[in-house]
Amino acid sequence: MPERAPLEYVIANLGTPAEASEQGVRAFLREFLGDPMVVEYPRWFWIPLLNGVILRKRPVRIAKLYASIWQPGGSPLRVQTESLAAALQAAAPEGTWVSSAYRYGAPNIAERLERAFQRAERVVFTSLFPQRTASSSGSADAEARAVAHRLGASDRLELRPLDPTHGDYVEALADRILASQSQFSGGRAEHLLVSFHSIPAGVDRREGRRYTRDCEATYEALLQRLDWDPTHASLAYQSVFGPAKWVGPATSKRLAELGQEGIERLLVCMPGFLTDGLETLEEIAVEGLATFQAAGGREMIAVPALADHPSLIRAILDPNRVAIRPAEAIAAKK
Repeated sequence: MPERAPLEYVIANLGTPAEASEQGVRAFLREFLGDPMVVEYPRWFWIPLLNGVILRKRPVRIAKLYASIWQPGGSPLRVQTESLAAALQAAAPEGTWVSSAYRYGAPNIAERLERAFQRAERVVFTSLFPQRTASSSGSADAEARAVAHRLGASDRLELRPLDPTHGDYVEALADRILASQSQFSGGRAEHLLVSFHSIPAGVDRREGRRYTRDCEATYEALLQRLDWDPTHASLAYQSVFGPAKWVGPATSKRLAELGQEGIERLLVCMPGFLTDGLETLEEIAVEGLATFQAAGGREMIAVPALADHPSLIRAILDPNRVAIRPAEAIAAKK
């Protein structure tokens, strides 16, 4: 057997349909929405509903939306995730491997970790979700732990989450925002709307408001880095799904309010989405723009995702980021 490399970084994103078709979207949604850490309804209630009404109707509409943003290399999320992995590989120390995985879809976390443990002595796993909650970072980290345990390699795995206020991460966000300022035709933005993915309010309460605290921490660090007047900035939450009460204020409502308030030039930044997808390119840049303009707004720019920004590369490769060793955590509980 060839000698193992000392280290491999595995970055994990949410995932994406393999193709912009009803079949591709249906397969993706079945896996994604079937995860009990994403939808916490009782299985006896949720799974028949998912396999019945939802997976019959929803893929028809969602496939059309994916087709509107699809790129020659596939979905933007996949294209940008692979670009990020390539940039990390180029910047990583010599002899270090870097690979990308997806919590839902292929290549999945199990596939990537199995290969990583074969060719590296130590594996650093980073889910691409700086703001922590069970349905995103929690599910990805739990899957990584489970795979390492099954392979008898828990002592070789490190979970290194992205700090929601890491200096390089915030610097990358600020740089994207400042670059977007120059695109307005009539001057600088009058308002900055910072939008994060929403989660059910009950989940946030049960988690001790960890997610919303992380979002607020990123928001405050970003305003401080930009020296942005907080009276001309807002924090909101998007992508609500289902009938339960979700964390707010809702981004769609705030967009309408800003248009009604006479804001003509608006920047919308989405720090929780490190790569672009439906939530950034369609929900905000298309639907959000229409909402803002219908309410009286004029120009709105959706700030591009960080993708392979050099400062994000530095944040992920930072050796000083807190590392969690699953084997040590288990031992500490005994």
